[in-house]
Amino acid sequence: MNFPNRRQAFQYGTSAAAAAALNKWPGQARAHRVAEKKIKAGQIGTRHAHASGKMSTLRKFSDEFEVIGVVEPDDARWAAVKDQPAYRDVPRMTEEQMLNAPGLALVAVETTVGNLIPTAARCVAAGKHIHLDKPAGENLSDFKKVLNNATRQRLTVQMGYMFRYNPGFAFLFNALRKGWLGEPFEAHGVISKKVGPATRQNLAEYPGGTMFELGCHLIDALTVAMGAPEKVTSFTRRTRPDLDQLADNQLAVFEYARATATIRSAVVEVAGGSRRQFVLCGSEGTIDIKPLEAPKLLLTLEQNRGNYPRGTQMEIPLKPLGGRYDGDFRDLAKVLRGEKESDYPPAHDLAVQAAVLQASGVPVN
Repeated sequence: MNFPNRRQAFQYGTSAAAAAALNKWPGQARAHRVAEKKIKAGQIGTRHAHASGKMSTLRKFSDEFEVIGVVEPDDARWAAVKDQPAYRDVPRMTEEQMLNAPGLALVAVETTVGNLIPTAARCVAAGKHIHLDKPAGENLSDFKKVLNNATRQRLTVQMGYMFRYNPGFAFLFNALRKGWLGEPFEAHGVISKKVGPATRQNLAEYPGGTMFELGCHLIDALTVAMGAPEKVTSFTRRTRPDLDQLADNQLAVFEYARATATIRSAVVEVAGGSRRQFVLCGSEGTIDIKPLEAPKLLLTLEQNRGNYPRGTQMEIPLKPLGGRYDGDFRDLAKVLRGEKESDYPPAHDLAVQAAVLQASGVPVN
């Protein structure tokens, strides 16, 4: 994937202090190469919202991955999912069995959010590459320890932000890299939906609310496009205080030296998926992606760029989306085989998590 490098992102307005903090991260080295024809992979946890989708994707790409099993310690939960297409015929294992399985190279960490970082830490300590679902916990220091340990061992940590290989965002990142939009001065994102009482109860366990759960996906994309913000201000509203204390209606403002950005996320919007969008305005053009899946993209240019004339093109042809997680695991296979470096180094992931916590109104330790 092509997207702005860190130097380009910093020049859009990130503070010198923020840039320096990210650049202190140790130089990235290629991951330990997996020599086997197929990458042996397992999954720990089935309770994350993306868990079944990740397992289905690993199994779909049987030319790349050999799934050895899944860890689900709760008997009742296993009984509920074992016959679903994603898990049917996948061996159930204990975590100890999985982490000691001969040849295991990759673990997809798909537990409840509260268990993501402790589980990731154990996998990295065991010398495994990981696909770690989002968000990366509520304690930035704990996440940093995982990244530090992985970097020391030349292990890859791939975060599960679902728009990294989305064709609409791929077009946006490439346009920024080529300078088509000029200098970004404004960005705006919305990612919402409506959920029922059971989901509200689960989300209410985390003080970060819907920005922590959903907004993190767009904060990742914003950090690719514009770098780490100088300041993040969180605005939280609770629309059902009679029902629970879920932060279900949130806005975050991201400040840069010469730009501002906003991201909204709510779990009370009827048919919210159809209005999910990401807009980036630059001094020489604008891109508006709406909806995000399957993406539709509007492009406005001040001058001719590539094969696109000046003016507004109402809908740019994009590559088919495919499965939501296809790009993640195809790219991860290349990284683990030593064919390329990760597009998303640890410094980026750490910056995203800091911004996610700030945007969610959660203290950053």
